[in-house]
Amino acid sequence: MLTGTTGTTPPDFRAQFASSPRGARLARHQAVRRMEEWGHARSSDASCAVALVVGELTANAVQHAHTPGRTFGLRLALEETAGLVRVEVSDAAADRRPPVVPPSACPDGESGRGLFLVDVLAASWGWEPRRPLGKTVWAELRLGT
Repeated sequence: MLTGTTGTTPPDFRAQFASSPRGARLARHQAVRRMEEWGHARSSDASCAVALVVGELTANAVQHAHTPGRTFGLRLALEETAGLVRVEVSDAAADRRPPVVPPSACPDGESGRGLFLVDVLAASWGWEPRRPLGKTVWAELRLGT
């Protein structure tokens, strides 16, 4: 678990969102707001990278892991000393797992770029089972890039 301290803003943010495109947009906006509270301007590389990764992971949770009546969770954790932000998106679909290796981006394809972008932007990423139900897809991003 990552921890850190920034002024009076807790280094850990958690929220639940409706499993819908609107929920994914709200999650991305909340992530940008939290990055601002942690001292990273909206237009900073760190904030833009976090927004993109949150957008991709939440879109995947909505599109590929939607479970009627369930929400998805977003967790952001700041580790100032390591210079990292950890993004976690949890959903209820344990049987729909991301590939071990992201698909290569096909320039003419309509999908398949999301995990490729996450792989490029993140220092590391992966997934783990969530108990009692579902999975969590996570990515760690360096704040200096």
